[in-house]
Amino acid sequence: MSDSLVIIPTYNEKENIEKIIRKVFSLPYYFEILIIDDGSPDGTAQIVKGLQDEFPMLHIEERKGKLGLGTAYIHGFKWALAKDYEYIFEMDADFSHNPDDLIKLRDACVNGADVAIGSRYVKGVNVVNWPMGRVLMSYFASMYVRIITRINIQDATAGFKCYTRKVLQTIPMEKIKFVGYAFQIEMKFTAIKYGFNVVEVPIIFTDRTEGTSKMSTRIFREAFLGVIQMKVNSWFRNYKR
Repeated sequence: MSDSLVIIPTYNEKENIEKIIRKVFSLPYYFEILIIDDGSPDGTAQIVKGLQDEFPMLHIEERKGKLGLGTAYIHGFKWALAKDYEYIFEMDADFSHNPDDLIKLRDACVNGADVAIGSRYVKGVNVVNWPMGRVLMSYFASMYVRIITRINIQDATAGFKCYTRKVLQTIPMEKIKFVGYAFQIEMKFTAIKYGFNVVEVPIIFTDRTEGTSKMSTRIFREAFLGVIQMKVNSWFRNYKR
């Protein structure tokens, strides 16, 4: 059994899912994979289950309906904590996150980080194939988060991360409220409020070439308003470990 689990939420990722699984299992360090599939009508889950005989450390949890990114990760975190994994990763299925960078994120945690973020903006702007409007929206969203929350994270909306086990054991998951991209902001903010060492590891983010993006204006609206709500709520919470 590996000490490292990569959680990949999926909804209609049939074009990417087998390729991403094979790529992760080809890495020089041995990672296990947990797919959280939200009832993909395109047969994503069936593709995963068809690979389980070949890859015994490939796991899948199926949920009924599209329940949101945040709840998918929380489901995966609880699954991971019930096992003996020390390093728990978030990664997209569409190759926007380069699986090779899993090793860099794990190394950062092995060497003292409690949370390692695959950051697009810690060394300039490292984004490939995004339209300029989306690059600017993402970049200034992170700036907005820094202004409101006072956390020094350059890529606050990043979804490529490694958590050490103790972080996920400490954060009360029932108090994580957001389900879209605001979930990514809330998890970073909460980890920092608990005093954990959160570091950014530079990566190159490449937009998906296959499948359909799940981004929407509703997701950005939740993040914009949610940051203010999250900051206000933090004034009334105790973050002692």
